[in-house]
Amino acid sequence: MVTVTPAGASPVEVQMHRAALVEDAVHQFIERRLRGRGWKPYITAYTGYGAPGWARVMGRVLLARPGMVRKRREKVRGWRSFTTTPASNAVIRVEVGGSVTEARTDRSGYLDCRVKGDLDPGWGCAKLTTEGGGAAVEAPIRVLDPAVKFGVVSDIDDTVMVTALPRPLLAAWNTFVLDEHARTAVPGMAVLYERLVNANPGAPVIYLSTGAWNVAPALSRFLSRHLYPAGPILLTDWGPTTDRWFRSGQEHKRKSLRRLAEEFPDVRWLLIGDDGQHDQEIYSEFARTHPESVAAVAIRRLSPTQAVLAGAIPGPSETAEVVPSGGKTWFSAPDGAGLWTVLRDTDLV
Repeated sequence: MVTVTPAGASPVEVQMHRAALVEDAVHQFIERRLRGRGWKPYITAYTGYGAPGWARVMGRVLLARPGMVRKRREKVRGWRSFTTTPASNAVIRVEVGGSVTEARTDRSGYLDCRVKGDLDPGWGCAKLTTEGGGAAVEAPIRVLDPAVKFGVVSDIDDTVMVTALPRPLLAAWNTFVLDEHARTAVPGMAVLYERLVNANPGAPVIYLSTGAWNVAPALSRFLSRHLYPAGPILLTDWGPTTDRWFRSGQEHKRKSLRRLAEEFPDVRWLLIGDDGQHDQEIYSEFARTHPESVAAVAIRRLSPTQAVLAGAIPGPSETAEVVPSGGKTWFSAPDGAGLWTVLRDTDLV
């Protein structure tokens, strides 16, 4: 997802990758055919965040047959969320705290814009409407109080939800086929997050994953059903970009962390991830370059079996560990209960 062009502005000319050109041509052909058959745009809103005076608003504009919008917004099994048709370059009216901004979706129908608007700390919402009018869609916004100095950034796959994402075949099954109710939560992590939030009133929890935006509604329902604290979910868009075949999930995480550090310079984040992919590398790099933005790092160790399947080296033990690294303390344990045992005696709780 990229920041959209404001309505009325001239798009910047960029050299497009061949794969992106093909994708755009296919989308444009399908969009013309569907609009010719009477299909209308509708908005899928994602949870954003902000502070008094501004908000980051995210969503996507897709096409659906008249009368099918409600069904499209209901729960769908994995693969169906990837069979949608985006409305590119659509004009969206964004209202936040009485301020109105117009913006355009990108080439894949995504909306990601920072707009002006005053919302009280806590939970607020932005109202989104398409150019043709229709009912407004509300996008939840987590508004940080300027007094808040602590927050949580959490990975999703194999950190809060057992997905075995590094295993390509099983990952594809989990994403495209498996019903969300069949996924399981990592033991103790929801309780850990709730304790962290209760110990730090007003602290936000932001979920950062390399997953596709298509599964954002399913992830939100999963987190809610397993009693994780509500918060923005920052995902990415699969497929070709302007300069490469596929987006880099690692770069998405790096950019998201840097953006949070710039937008909330006074907040120190507890970074939570697992040792199955690249969380340790990404968090370590961020801690070195932005030490003032990192309170600590907590890593959930995969089981020996999970680690082998993920291509990682199994941890030396199943006990909790506190490891000083790069001036920051790294906490390591196999589950939420283990992480709590090493976190509860710190100034984070």
